[in-house]
Parts: sequence; C-alpha cells; structure tokens
Amino acid sequence: TLKALMMSRRRIARIEKEMASNIIKPAYAYTVVYVRDVAKSVEFYSRAFGYNVRRLDESHRWGELESGQTTIAFTPLHQHETDDLTGKVQSSTRSDRERAPLEVCFCYHDVDAAFKRAVENGAVAVSEPEDKEWGQKVGYVRDIDGIVVRIGSHRLTLSTDKTKLCVYASHILNLPVVPQLNNITNKKKAI
Repeated sequence: TLKALMMSRRRIARIEKEMASNIIKPAYAYTVVYVRDVAKSVEFYSRAFGYNVRRLDESHRWGELESGQTTIAFTPLHQHETDDLTGKVQSSTRSDRERAPLEVCFCYHDVDAAFKRAVENGAVAVSEPEDKEWGQKVGYVRDIDGIVVRIGSHRLTLSTDKTKLCVYASHILNLPVVPQLNNITNKKKAI
C-alpha cells in the first residue's frame, strides 16, 4: 500500500542518515605508550596492574594488553617508522617533581589492593590512595619508564536508586553491601 511504501522510504532515509553519521564517528582504538623496552614494559604492566598480554611480536617492537575496547599498546621510544614520519618521542625521564604529558589511568574496585600490587611488582609509589571530593579513591605510581599511572576507583555518584545508594554508602563506610534499605524512598531527591 501507499502508506507502507511511505513508511519504508522514511525508514530507509533514517537508516541512511544514521549510517552516514556513523562513518565519521571514530572508535577510540589504541593508546600507544613509547617505552625503552617493550617486552619488559608488557611484563611489568601485566604483573603490576593485572592485565593479560594479548600480543608481543617476535621482534619485541610491539606489544598489546587485553584492556577492553581500547587497546594499550607498547612500542620502542625510537624507531624509523615514527621518528622519521612524526618526530622523535620526548623523553619521559624527568625529576620527581615533573611528569610526562601523559597519564595512564586504571580503575579498580579495591584501589588499596591494586596500589599495593603495583608497588610490590616494581612501580614507584608517588601518592598513596586517598578519597577525593569528586567521589573517587585515587593513588599514583610511576611505571618502569617514569610514566605516571593513576590507580583509582570508578567515580561514584549519588542516586536515589536504593541499590546504587547502598553500594555508595557501603564503599564510603567500608561495609559489606546490604541488599535492602527499607528507609529510602524511590522519590527523586536532591542529595
């Protein structure tokens, strides 16, 4: 029928528009960290931060960690492919009061345990984990190349949702999560 044909044309036009807009929307694919020794850095990040190694090529000029949708990759500080095309990498060797213009951030449920694990596996402690006013617990270490790594919790937000509020309160008070809170209403309130 004519009505069905018009609806189909509108549907096709909408799909074409969505496809065209997705063509220019990039996916964040890699963060590449330039390091002195790819194999050592891949092993260090695996041990210190708990990532599985996805790939370390035979030449040890490229390594990747399994880290979700965005790959953390490692490559040497100096190589023909990048030095000649895009310029030399600035050294990340700085004093204790300076840092590279890059910070790698990892989120953990237990920030204190993650911080301890990193330090026990060769990371240099910069700042012990502490609760921040924006709702995260954050600590900092340096990796074996001097790059600052933030070890933090997921940012907590206040909510009137009973479950979310329960988890938030349990985290702040360091208590086990309680399945029900009977005195909280489902009405939206400004907290």
